[in-house]
Amino acid sequence: MKVGFVGLGAMGHAMAERLLKGGHELVVTNRTRAKADDLVAQGAVFAETPADVARQVEVVFSMLFDDASTEEAVFGEHGIATALAPGAIHACSSTLSLEQARRLRDGHAEHGQVYVSANVLGRPPAAKAGELFVVTAGADEALKRLRPLLECFGSKIFEVGQDPVQANLAKLSLNFMIYSTIEQMAEVFALNEKAGTDPHKIFEIMTGSFYNAPVHKNYGKLMVDHKYDHPGAPVTLGLKDMEMFLKAGGEHAVPLPYASVVRDRLLSAISTGDAERDFVVLLERARQDSGLK
Repeated sequence: MKVGFVGLGAMGHAMAERLLKGGHELVVTNRTRAKADDLVAQGAVFAETPADVARQVEVVFSMLFDDASTEEAVFGEHGIATALAPGAIHACSSTLSLEQARRLRDGHAEHGQVYVSANVLGRPPAAKAGELFVVTAGADEALKRLRPLLECFGSKIFEVGQDPVQANLAKLSLNFMIYSTIEQMAEVFALNEKAGTDPHKIFEIMTGSFYNAPVHKNYGKLMVDHKYDHPGAPVTLGLKDMEMFLKAGGEHAVPLPYASVVRDRLLSAISTGDAERDFVVLLERARQDSGLK
């Protein structure tokens, strides 16, 4: 299949490369062209704008930082929606607000185009290995057409409904669980460290007993090893997600008190200069609160 990809950050690049290795023709674009050089060397075609990508393909993926960058890439002067053929699919993998997800759903419908949310769970190494979890929502026929593509970078695909916005809310909800689990681990590691127990030993007990899910094993290891400086996702990304999750709670009149705790912890990390470090740096805020150096 001829596929487009807009946005070649750490996640987008890995996903695009998996599509290329899956035997699909690939057309890509990115604001920083150099990030596409190795993909072009492997056979991808570089296009100057998202519109140039969209007019050449049956399906275009986007993986961008936030609502604003997605809005520009889709509905801007040279956006995807200006050139995507009627009936062609835009599959957005960005973590977006529910408002922006509705904007994409309705805006593409006005153009006679098909929109699907194809959110992913996992860090860039998982994307590179084709081991992401994919949470999708959209029309049945569109999801059926997309599945062979999603299987290039996803080890398991979950379909949550026919309204694309359902997948966006699911992704925000699951991200909240990641961040809140990190906060729990941060408090546990800091408390035990202050009592004289090496956090690595607590990590060994956790992951060798009941707490052996990927979020504990992967993020916990980064935390106890203090690996903050090569972020799979920075603190600023976590704050964006938590603010959108809290807003979703407001839209649906659902109190989310612990989400406010996590949001404030992320703000604290930003205020101390950790904005661009990996969000597992929340451990340092718990250590700081406990008086540890």
